[in-house]
Amino acid sequence: MAFNFFANPHLHFGPGTIKCLPELITSHGKTLLLITGARSLQKSDHWPRLLDALKKNSIRVYQTVVKTEPSPSLIDEIVLRYREQSIDVIAAIGGGSVMDAGKAVSAMMTKQESVIEYLEDVGTRSHDGKKIPFIAVPTTSGTGSEATKNAVISQLGKNGFKKSLLHDNFVPDIAIVDPELTLDCPPEITAACGMDALTQLLESLVSTNSSPMTDSLALGALEILGDALITATTKHPHDMAARKKLSYASYISGLTLANAGLGVVHGFASVIGGAFSIPHGVICGTLLSEVTRYNIESLISLDSNGPAIKKYARASRLLSPSPVLENHVESSRHLVKILAQWTYQLKMPGLGSYGVTLEDIDTIVESTGQKNNPIQLSAKKLSKILQARL
Repeated sequence: MAFNFFANPHLHFGPGTIKCLPELITSHGKTLLLITGARSLQKSDHWPRLLDALKKNSIRVYQTVVKTEPSPSLIDEIVLRYREQSIDVIAAIGGGSVMDAGKAVSAMMTKQESVIEYLEDVGTRSHDGKKIPFIAVPTTSGTGSEATKNAVISQLGKNGFKKSLLHDNFVPDIAIVDPELTLDCPPEITAACGMDALTQLLESLVSTNSSPMTDSLALGALEILGDALITATTKHPHDMAARKKLSYASYISGLTLANAGLGVVHGFASVIGGAFSIPHGVICGTLLSEVTRYNIESLISLDSNGPAIKKYARASRLLSPSPVLENHVESSRHLVKILAQWTYQLKMPGLGSYGVTLEDIDTIVESTGQKNNPIQLSAKKLSKILQARL
């Protein structure tokens, strides 16, 4: 067997690890560009403590806010504003959009062109990987952007897109994964982000580009995840044990997606997210059970004892609190029941809630990629998946 594997040079995981940030910044220099979300961090007790610690370490701080999924114009604007400030290090503290923005700004500080010139399948230039040192600090448990080598950039509208700025060097130099930062995350965001992480674990597990290493990581994270998402969303939002499990699963999902690739759910998300203003986690969360259903049934019709079916069966046994089902087919189908139940319990909204209609389905299907999906689904099946989740 042969495979490559990319990961952060340094990871700091656990409650309270945000306290490491000032010291880690000074290892790169004294001038910081801090990128945050609009509200949650600033309203928390962590914010004044962080600012005080940065001041005590004589760190010069420039701060900018990212309120939405980063667009090419936003990245270009931030880069232009701070390029002449001799930034030594960039730290992004927030959800996936904030970390993607930080990753892109880090990469584009060394370039004069617009970021759109370097986007996969959009631009014509290849990035050389040179960047400003970058530290990623997630405040949600979902995208795994703190572990990935791509920054997702979106341009919304009729000719919109959701594409990646991609290079192996763009994996954050340091990831700080502190579950304490997720404790006040609202239930609907916890649900969507958690379903995104679950999607990434399952899709990378059955990816045609998976490896023994990504399989091991994905299965281990699914076992740890268990029903922690249900606990943190519908039962005990401040349960630290559940939050730690979600944070871990999210980080691992970033590692596995970066190294194994993803499937049809994210193929859909790339297209839908470029055309409609729908949170990425909502798209993944609402489509996961139906995509998994069609994947499994299509795989069973070809080979009921194939490797992907066995993997789905293992995932089912790790996530389900019910007695183990010995038959691979039964276990894999039970996974669909688990995912459908979670979709209901977590109140994942349908795509129609955000303006997607039956008339949009053909256009979405035509552009949806299936690069690493374990089986190529027909256009008819892709259409049925979308119809079921309008």
